[in-house]
Amino acid sequence: MARTERKAAEIDATGIGKSFGTFKALTDVTLTIARGEFLTLLGPSGSGKTTFLMVLSGFEPPTTGRLLLDGRDMTDISPEERGFGMVFQGYALFPHLTVEENIAFPLKVQRRGRAEIRRRVAEIIEMVGLGGHGHKRPAGLSGGQQQRVALARALAYEPPVMLFDEPFSALDRNLRSQMQDEMRRIHRETGTTFVFVTHDQEEALTLSSRIAIFEAGCLQQIGSPRDIYERPGNRFVAEFLGDINVLPIRDGKLEGREVTVQGDPDGDLAIRPEYMRIALQAPAEGNAVAARLTDLTYLGGVTRLNLRTAGGAELVLSVPTAELSDGLTPGAEIWATWPGERAFML
Repeated sequence: MARTERKAAEIDATGIGKSFGTFKALTDVTLTIARGEFLTLLGPSGSGKTTFLMVLSGFEPPTTGRLLLDGRDMTDISPEERGFGMVFQGYALFPHLTVEENIAFPLKVQRRGRAEIRRRVAEIIEMVGLGGHGHKRPAGLSGGQQQRVALARALAYEPPVMLFDEPFSALDRNLRSQMQDEMRRIHRETGTTFVFVTHDQEEALTLSSRIAIFEAGCLQQIGSPRDIYERPGNRFVAEFLGDINVLPIRDGKLEGREVTVQGDPDGDLAIRPEYMRIALQAPAEGNAVAARLTDLTYLGGVTRLNLRTAGGAELVLSVPTAELSDGLTPGAEIWATWPGERAFML
């Protein structure tokens, strides 16, 4: 397969399965990765997300299914012929080469001209914020700078797709946040298709155009960060993507009080902590449940409240600190309230 001149490519995966002996690592994964999007593969350890990335890369052949790159079958095409850029947890930099030489390496493999290599290396060093470090070797760089070199080397030859396997997992929180900002900027500037693996929910929400959630080798849900967060397709997705309150509803009632539900009046009602508020008196109408405050944690602009209802359900609320009374203390009998449109049935 000749190297594409496009800056981004579309990938169609249909019925992808992967087995290692009797163990099924992937089962019937079907999705389309749109040209130029930032798709994050999110899931716990052992969910199949990294295996799917390896299938996309060509380093692991699928047991079943097909992969198309811009409509052309690439299922049996080698990693080299696919020409994707890849960045892993381990930066895999050449320790004896300078930053410039590391970035130039794939261009030399492709036999690009000297002038083109110099131009491209200079461009990419500027893009990833490594100006002034071109003549240094990896040992003289910080972890964040080494990560930028790995990213620059993968981007240097303008691949149609970039694959990332938890590249920021070894970085501290502040540096990881900086690299996430840089990653978003670079994605916008290059327009390349990015596929990014992480187990960090906040990272996925921060970076992605869309998120594909994996569990037990199956694709559970794919959609925009907001859609998946606010309208999860099942209980696993709801609980994996952040704190959530789950309350049992029977005949449209919660602990004897009628509540507004969207869908079946029997089941589990789910509400995110930030959409719940408290009332000191029983509301005359609307969704509410009586509860006792068991703990509160001041987090600056937000205070985290832990409540227990009379029926024994545990609730977590994230409430703006400015909305709370100074005299609110554990043991207080209060009401938890929420707007019906912010809740959903699981």
